[in-house]
Amino acid sequence: MKHPYFKPADILLPKNVPTEKWCVVACDQYTSQPEYWQEVKKAAGDTSTYYLIYPECYLETTDTEAYAAGINSTMKRYLKEGVFRELKDSYLLVERTLADGRVRRGVIMALDLEQYRYEAGSKTPIRATEGTVLERIPPRMEIRRGAPLELPHIMILIDDKQRSVIESIEPQDLALEYEGKLMQNSGSIRGFRLNKRAAERLENALDNLPVRDNLLFAVGDGNHSLATAKACFEELKKTLAPEEAACHPARWALVEVVNLYDDSLRFEPIHRVVFLTKPEELLRELSEYYEISEVPCKGHRITCITGKEKKDIWVKNPPSNLEVGTLQKFLDTRLSSVGGKVDYIHGEDVVEKLCAENADAVGFLLPNMEKSSLFETVALDGALPRKTFSMGHACDKRFYMECRKIK
Repeated sequence: MKHPYFKPADILLPKNVPTEKWCVVACDQYTSQPEYWQEVKKAAGDTSTYYLIYPECYLETTDTEAYAAGINSTMKRYLKEGVFRELKDSYLLVERTLADGRVRRGVIMALDLEQYRYEAGSKTPIRATEGTVLERIPPRMEIRRGAPLELPHIMILIDDKQRSVIESIEPQDLALEYEGKLMQNSGSIRGFRLNKRAAERLENALDNLPVRDNLLFAVGDGNHSLATAKACFEELKKTLAPEEAACHPARWALVEVVNLYDDSLRFEPIHRVVFLTKPEELLRELSEYYEISEVPCKGHRITCITGKEKKDIWVKNPPSNLEVGTLQKFLDTRLSSVGGKVDYIHGEDVVEKLCAENADAVGFLLPNMEKSSLFETVALDGALPRKTFSMGHACDKRFYMECRKIK
């Protein structure tokens, strides 16, 4: 292998569990929709990744320590009972058919956490694209500290406009390892193991990708999961001799690498809903915080929703390059002084439904950003405001499938 930042992994796959029961969506989805996760539990059956993750929907209503202990116990039981088979030293091509029929392709590999940082201003080859909410890391660390396994919903982007890496993998170099449908009408999935020739070509192609500002891998989804893996390894490293840390499996994180220019990959805005607030008071404070116009003008347009009412406002002389940055600056200030709870929502219809059902809620709809500007923006300006964009709708997010031993 030529490149020092990534390598093939020892990948664990379930032996005899249908994908419809084994695979569940990323834990940070449907955070304001507990009914979704209730349906997931019903569909999961007895053996599923549902029992290996901590849906963020439950973070404020369950005992984190007890939940984490249950997850770690289940991981150990699955290993003991022989639920998994292992693909040694492998890359996997994942072919995900989305709910609308589009197909997304990515490659499962291990990334070196020593080459990753999530702090603002980082110049490492593996880099966060948006701000990290530090408060979200400790609950995840509670799980990972005692976990014998990791299972990723992390999606890493490469800037490959020439489609020289993933798209160049040839069908004759692949062996089918799994296939099946996904629950909740979320499409289907197939996984193919790369043979030796394809693996070498993949490594060479990645090694030859042009980079900007030393940025090769940008975190698209799962930034907090990768940050948690980094934080746990830094903690563990203090207890290890240098030669042990250098080869410890926890130094690496299992991810799916996807081309930014994959035709299926669409950037969607992530909207905001503020709960436990007085809507009229919040909007009045927004108009006092910024110079606001209710008629079109030069500035940032933000759509506000209260109850069933929707209106556009324009922020004159915005302080950020993106609308999301302008809005988030106000919300951070307001929430720290007055209180309330903000949730990050995919889909305008969900925002409208939540605001119609909650008299103490205000929704904010935000415009999209062009995906082609991502690497240049991160290279020039650093990490974007947190929750700036989403790669598709919630049902299109990565589903948990592959696992890896980290102990």
